[in-house]
Amino acid sequence: MTQGAGQDPVERTATLRDFRVPPYARVPVQGTPAEPPAAPADPTLHLGTRPAAYPEPVTFPEPPARPEPPVRPEPVAYAEPPAHPDPAAYAEPPARPEPTAYPEPASYPEPTPHPEPAAYRETAAPAAHASAAGHTVAPVAAVPQAAPASPVVTAHAAAPHPGSGYPADFPDGYTPTERDLPVIQRGDTLQVPVTPAAAPAPAPTGDGPGPLFVVGDVHGYLDELVAALRAQGLVDENGGWAAGNARLWFLGDFTDRGPDGIGVIDLVMRLSAEAAAAGGYCKALMGNHELLLIGAKRFGDTPVNSGAGTATFQAAWLLNGGQKHDMDRLQDVHLQWMSRLDAVVSEDDHLLLHSDTTAYLEYGETIEDVNETVHEIIRRNDADEVWDLFRKFTKRFAFRDEGGPQAVQELLGTYGGSRIVHGHSPIPYLLGQVGTEDGEEDSRPAVEGPHVYADGLAIAMDGGVTMAGKLLVVQLPLAD
Repeated sequence: MTQGAGQDPVERTATLRDFRVPPYARVPVQGTPAEPPAAPADPTLHLGTRPAAYPEPVTFPEPPARPEPPVRPEPVAYAEPPAHPDPAAYAEPPARPEPTAYPEPASYPEPTPHPEPAAYRETAAPAAHASAAGHTVAPVAAVPQAAPASPVVTAHAAAPHPGSGYPADFPDGYTPTERDLPVIQRGDTLQVPVTPAAAPAPAPTGDGPGPLFVVGDVHGYLDELVAALRAQGLVDENGGWAAGNARLWFLGDFTDRGPDGIGVIDLVMRLSAEAAAAGGYCKALMGNHELLLIGAKRFGDTPVNSGAGTATFQAAWLLNGGQKHDMDRLQDVHLQWMSRLDAVVSEDDHLLLHSDTTAYLEYGETIEDVNETVHEIIRRNDADEVWDLFRKFTKRFAFRDEGGPQAVQELLGTYGGSRIVHGHSPIPYLLGQVGTEDGEEDSRPAVEGPHVYADGLAIAMDGGVTMAGKLLVVQLPLAD
């Protein structure tokens, strides 16, 4: 720390035990006029032969011995007051005589003044000189004295903070933390402004809920999902929530068949937290593949009554596109999250569910009843019960044929809404289109958007991404 303004000149002297450096070895601070050295505190201190410019100091005479003070006489004892029945009438004791004063000690003779030293250069220290024994003694160099401790740390623009562990220029992508920054207060030599990184402008929020979006079956295709969400402005280039108070619903089936089912679940879980912090929300429904993955993890090869013989969750999971890398990465937090997903929900007069089946009617007469029954079955952890639930949610095509509009109206009449929005059954299947195994471009399903059918009462959202179709993310209500 540099010397602050307004401080006295600093003179740094080397020390030798408790003795001071003689005046002829002192070096003044540069820019400060040299002051005449005082007489040495101890004339017996020698650091070598004095240079010619400095005469030998005059020997100080020994002061006379100090006389012993006389013995202090004992003070006169107080006289006992006479006994008296009335304590108020006690006689005053005689006055205490003053003790004999001590004699003044003999004064010491004034020492002979030390001769003024010859002038020397302002900044140069005395040259090395020979000692009385003929040895060369180096001059005493001026040691810069540390400035007094200050409660405020003075920052310098050219030096990085010592606690940061980084050079003056931080590496790319590094964001300084509070611990890395120097302590700066008003009045210091330099104020260090800290400008935080500019946050992306939040999406405008209105008085009511934000726009509603739905996502079809993902089946582990994480890259396609991120691209589709970015195309709708729901996430930014880093995959973070960028839609403010928008509402986003996933219709289920996050894993199996694709390359990164657990990555999809992790993304949806993270977006759920980020959207809630921004005033919107990101939620998900339970699909049949969530039930299948939960059963494969919990029950494995435990036999279950399938209604057509003996089956196991493990075998059914592998037959339906189960991926070993998903099972290896599956954690309790993923299982808990999937187990709490609702099966049915109503949003903006749309009834959202995963499967195009009327089997939901078997689990309750209201949306709340259906969701509570599904959650209770999973909590009971009975393999046969979970298998039966999985088998019913696997049924499909209830809205496709001639009786389709009536099936849709039965669900809408029970749970409310004017349209059903579902996943589960790929649009190429509903349209009679299928992809070929050779994967030729002209054989790809022609999926451009959701499929509206059953007299306009049903909207299919599974774009067939597993068969080279399209992963759909659309805003509701659909534009006519």
